[in-house]
Amino acid sequence: MNAAYAVEARGLDFTRGSTAVLKGVGLTARQGVIHAIVGPNGSGKTTLLRLLAGILRPSAGTVKILGRPLFAYSHLQRARTMAYLPQSLPGPLPLTVRELVLLGRTAHQGLLGLETRADREAVDRALDLARVAHLGDARLEHLSGGEMQRAFIAKALCQEPTILLLDEPTASLDPAHGLQVMELLAGLRSAQAVCTVMVSHDLNLAARYADEATLLHGGRVACQGKPSMVFAPERLEPVYGCGFERCPSSAGPGALLPFPRDVNPLQE
Repeated sequence: MNAAYAVEARGLDFTRGSTAVLKGVGLTARQGVIHAIVGPNGSGKTTLLRLLAGILRPSAGTVKILGRPLFAYSHLQRARTMAYLPQSLPGPLPLTVRELVLLGRTAHQGLLGLETRADREAVDRALDLARVAHLGDARLEHLSGGEMQRAFIAKALCQEPTILLLDEPTASLDPAHGLQVMELLAGLRSAQAVCTVMVSHDLNLAARYADEATLLHGGRVACQGKPSMVFAPERLEPVYGCGFERCPSSAGPGALLPFPRDVNPLQE
C-alpha cells in the first residue's frame, strides 16, 4: 500500500445543533493494527467512528482512507474498502444467518446481483471466522443477543474489507465470546493486514488487544498512543472520574479495576 495510513483524520470538529460534540480530533491507523477508541459516555466515540465511516460529515477537518479523501470514494468503492458495524443493530430481520451474511457481498456482485461460487466461498469463510457456521440456517429472530452480534460481524467480514470500523463489537457478548471476537480481529490483523478501528467500553479488552488507542474526553483527545500509556491509571482517572488499580497478572497487562476515588478496595 502506498498510503502511509489506512485511516487518517485531522482536526475533526463536529457540531450538533449548538453543541460541539468533537473539537479538533485527530486519529491515524496503519494497515495491520487494531486502534481502540475509548472514553466515558458522551465523549464523542461513536460520532468519531461515524465520521470515519462517512455516515456523518465533519464541520471542519479531513478524513482520508488509504491516502484518498473519504468523500472522493463512491458509495460502492467505500463498501468494497470499509465495513462498518454500528452499536445498535436492527431488529430481527426475516432472514437466516447465511442470508444476512450474503448481503455483505452486495458491493462485489454485478448489476443482476447473482450469487457466484466466490460469493458462497466468502460467506463460508466469514461464518467460520465469526464462529457462527453452525447457525447458518437459523433465523435471526431465534438468535440470542450474542449470536446476533457475531452474525453481523460475519456479514462485515464477508465484505472482505481492508478496514473494519466497529462500534462496541463485544458489548452484548459474554467474556468467552468477547475474547473470541478479539482473537478473530487479532488474527485478521496478522494474516490479512486488516486495519480495525473500534469503539470499546471494555478497557481491559482494549488494553490487551489494541496496538494503539485514543482516549476521548469532552469531545477532545485526552491521550493517544500505545496502550501502555493510554491505559495508565493516572491517564484514566481524571477522564472517568474514578480510581483505577492494576491487578497483578501472569497473562499480560494486569486487569484494570475501577473504584470510587475515596475507596481503594485492594487496600481494605
